Amino acid sequence: MKHITFYLDFISPYAYLAFKALPKSLLGLSYSVTYKPVFLGGLLKHYQKKGPAEFPSQRAWLYRQVQWLAHQQGVAMDIPSQHPFNPLGLLRLALACDAQGLPNRYVCETLFDHVWVGGLDAADSKRVQEVTEQLAPSRDPKSDGVKQELNAHGESAIAQGVFGVPAFEVDGKVFWGLDALPMLRDYLENGTWFESPQWDEADKVNSAFPL
Repeated sequence: MKHITFYLDFISPYAYLAFKALPKSLLGLSYSVTYKPVFLGGLLKHYQKKGPAEFPSQRAWLYRQVQWLAHQQGVAMDIPSQHPFNPLGLLRLALACDAQGLPNRYVCETLFDHVWVGGLDAADSKRVQEVTEQLAPSRDPKSDGVKQELNAHGESAIAQGVFGVPAFEVDGKVFWGLDALPMLRDYLENGTWFESPQWDEADKVNSAFPL
């Protein structure tokens, strides 16, 4: 049985859609999943990148596309009244619900729905307090230990080569994005393409620009 580490941030609509799609995408396969929340802003800072929502035209396209994708998937989706927003409170809440900082699917789904269903402000203090009471974390989300765990999750992600969310790591291989789910399934089904040298050769392609 293969093990998947699912790197996610509740701020990402693509992570939300991938989270909803994962069970159906991998239906019939034997696998286990660890959900590992990471701060997308920290990943972008490490790689000196800007998020797609920071460019007005791309931001508008992103919202159009994810709502169409949600429609295609039959998944409820409402763009939050404020987006992007600071997701740190929700990320820390998720970690605080587990002694090891690895929330279960129920916790992740509750927080994804908090953000992406209803079209309200995900960072509103009253709403955050309500979802905190609902989840009843065993630890204080504002504690230094939880904050350190979130930082460690980000460092772990970077060490694995994760550069964005959603990302799925299996056997040291990283599959990025909602549209990578069919590729992930093929790998879990022992697809023959992965036996070719093409995966490793992708790291060796020359670039005309400095990286």
